[in-house]
Amino acid sequence: MIAQPYLSPPARAMILGLIALNVGIELVLFAADLGLVGTKQWRPLVYQNAAFWAGLLHNWRPNYAAQPWTMFVTYAFLHGGIIHLLGNMLTLWLIGRMVIVRAGTKGFVLIYLLSAIGGGALFGALTLSARPMVGASGALFGLVGAILYWRWADRRRLRLDQWPVLKTVLILGVLNLLLWLLMGGLLAWETHLGGFAAGWLAAAALAWRRRKRRAGQARPR
Repeated sequence: MIAQPYLSPPARAMILGLIALNVGIELVLFAADLGLVGTKQWRPLVYQNAAFWAGLLHNWRPNYAAQPWTMFVTYAFLHGGIIHLLGNMLTLWLIGRMVIVRAGTKGFVLIYLLSAIGGGALFGALTLSARPMVGASGALFGLVGAILYWRWADRRRLRLDQWPVLKTVLILGVLNLLLWLLMGGLLAWETHLGGFAAGWLAAAALAWRRRKRRAGQARPR
């Protein structure tokens, strides 16, 4: 059996709360799609105002002044349906615990948000699509990027071969390519790549800050 990371009650509440927020939003929109609550216009209306629209970074007119900025975060709390949601939330539960154990709750929130922003930024910079982009996968790939940074840093400190880290990165790249092909080009690989890079860099910055703090505490006074 694989040992699961221990989560303190606040850390567990953080992960479960984030999952509950994503699930709650999608369930309301799903119920609206079925005509059980509100109207069937709720999902397109929410997408219009909270999804990531690359055109808003160019010459599109926003629905409200802050939209070109808020969409860098809000898109990560929307999903394209129940299956999309379940896949992302299962991934969040599995890998989010590893990140929060290593980085703490504040570090986890920082990595998650920066990864969502980084994913949106690269998507906006590279895509030619006029379609809206939604989903937590940019933030999730950022969590993976953080984990792989820590694995890389640990192996470097121990002077171990980095092939396991590189192999994992290559596997992720191949999987993204295959999914992109299977989905007819609808996979937002730019978001995944941007989130991964942002998560890696955020974890590196947190590690650097921790080293500087320890060095300051150890300095003779």
